Amino acid sequence: MKGIFGKLRGNSKEVIDNETMEEENLKRQVSALLSLLSDLYGAERVVLKAGKLEALALLRSEVVEERVLALQRLVFEDPTIDELPSREEIPAILEEIEEEIADLLARRAIEEKIEKKVTERMQKKHEEYIREIRMQIIKEDGGPENAQTLKKYAQLEMLESKKLSRSAMEVVRPKNLSEVVGQEAAIKALLSKIATPYPQHVILYGPPGVGKTTAARLALEEVKKLSYTPFAEDAPFVEVDGTTLRWDPREITNPLLGSVHDPIYQGARRDLADGGIPEPKPGLVTEAHGGILFIDEIGEMDPLLQTKLLKVLEDKRVTFDSSYYDASNPQIPQYIKKLFEDGAPADFILIGATTRDPSEINPAIRSRCAEVFFEPLTQNDIRKIVLQAAERLEVKLEDGVAEIISDYTIEGRKAINLLADAFGNALYKRRGDYEVRKLVITKEDIYDVIQTSRLSPYVFSKAVDGEEIGKIFGLGVAGFLGSVLEIEAVAFPTRDKGKGSIRFNETAGSMARDSVFNATAVVRRVTGEDLGNYDVHVNIVGGGRIDGPSAGLAITAAIISTIQKKPIRQDLAVTGEISIQGKVKPVGGIPEKIYGAKQAGMKKVIIPYDNQKDVPYGLKGIEVVAVKTIQEALTHIITEEVKQNIKVG
Repeated sequence: MKGIFGKLRGNSKEVIDNETMEEENLKRQVSALLSLLSDLYGAERVVLKAGKLEALALLRSEVVEERVLALQRLVFEDPTIDELPSREEIPAILEEIEEEIADLLARRAIEEKIEKKVTERMQKKHEEYIREIRMQIIKEDGGPENAQTLKKYAQLEMLESKKLSRSAMEVVRPKNLSEVVGQEAAIKALLSKIATPYPQHVILYGPPGVGKTTAARLALEEVKKLSYTPFAEDAPFVEVDGTTLRWDPREITNPLLGSVHDPIYQGARRDLADGGIPEPKPGLVTEAHGGILFIDEIGEMDPLLQTKLLKVLEDKRVTFDSSYYDASNPQIPQYIKKLFEDGAPADFILIGATTRDPSEINPAIRSRCAEVFFEPLTQNDIRKIVLQAAERLEVKLEDGVAEIISDYTIEGRKAINLLADAFGNALYKRRGDYEVRKLVITKEDIYDVIQTSRLSPYVFSKAVDGEEIGKIFGLGVAGFLGSVLEIEAVAFPTRDKGKGSIRFNETAGSMARDSVFNATAVVRRVTGEDLGNYDVHVNIVGGGRIDGPSAGLAITAAIISTIQKKPIRQDLAVTGEISIQGKVKPVGGIPEKIYGAKQAGMKKVIIPYDNQKDVPYGLKGIEVVAVKTIQEALTHIITEEVKQNIKVG
């Protein structure tokens, strides 16, 4: 009996579970159908519709039968349906509701598809209509385009699409200041002028091809990173060549400062010309507003234009004027009225670059600018530039190639051009399927370029180990570049005492000749020898011209060496004016002369004592000795034996 009752209880429980599952399935089915209706009509619209059909309360009921009744009213839109369906009827009713919803969804999809096609067709018709109207207007106005002009426009577009590879200068151009070779001191000085809350106008002095333009451009990018800089992230760097800027006295055009195009002769815009309205055209100073205006070769600018530029630097604004301007004309656009009445802003930092001497630059501009001097590049600097360029070009160099290039130029730009020429020469000789990265530029490639370019070594006179009688190296300056002068002297005793002569190549200049005559007095004072007893010939090898008295010390030492028959060391160069009392007087161009001595491989330079302050700070690779008198200088120039024959005092 016990087993029978247990079995009955199990069957009863199973029946209850089946009923519960059926209840849950019906609820899910009803919810799914309601969700479809919401997607079809939108949730808000379903609620409004249920309110009108008196089905809102039934819709929110927990009783399945009432929710099915609500579905019937919503789907069939019939508020008169009021009989609650039985459990047995619900599956059939739900199936009928599903069929109706499926019809609604199919109808909606077809309507949307048709609506989309209608919209697309209307849009197409609208565009065609607009196009027809535009063409009609162009025809009525006699538009500028015709078959010929359109063909030329197409040709221009085709030209724009064709591009050659970048030049070698673009590839090897430094990307940051650390890659600018040999100008550490100049770059530091430049940054100190503009990397402040109060940047200064600057003039950069130096020989061509040493990186002045590149340093200025990269300096602005470096300064933009500072938190206290007045330069914004989009601050412009406007570059122009001063040789191309000319002052137009008629003021018809002025690309630097801006100009006014009158409506009659200069062709203002058509809509302005018809109303007799002049049109101001702002120039480069306004384009550079908020940034840097870089003028290369600023010393070549027209003096009158430089004067105009000074006014802009003071006012930080450009003004415009025209006899055609009528402030009361109501047809004048606002921007033209503002330019005439307020001017155009021109608040920028001027960086000028020049290869001229500072004395040749407008004093008024110099007084408003800080000055930074770029050093000439040494042979070591040129070698670094060449090796850096080869790495960027992804080619290899045979040992000695960089050294050869450094012998033929002191310009970084020229060195890169020589390397680029040799690169092309090497490719031509090995033409065919040759991988550029495996290319090796040889000495032969470089010498081919040097010969076809008719180049000569930059430094002819070089230091050597050993000594020589009557020969010494002096120092000269041309622009920002120093050079070594080879000076030699010979002396022959005369047959008749006191009837000697002095000969000197006149092409060296009158001041050099005076130095020779001063030397005669100094030689007698120092050695006791009367040059009247000798025929003396002094020569500047190569006929180099000496414009100052700085060769006096060298000429005197050469004469003493030849009459004493004692040698002079050939790894030393000297500069200084010599007085008839034997004092070594100061001269100019000391930094440039020391540079020239380093280029020639000199180990020691002798300069006047008063020029000590002119020696570059942190100088390496050469010894500089400052002397006061000829006697002190000779202790460094000639041997111990000669020193014993020199009178002191």
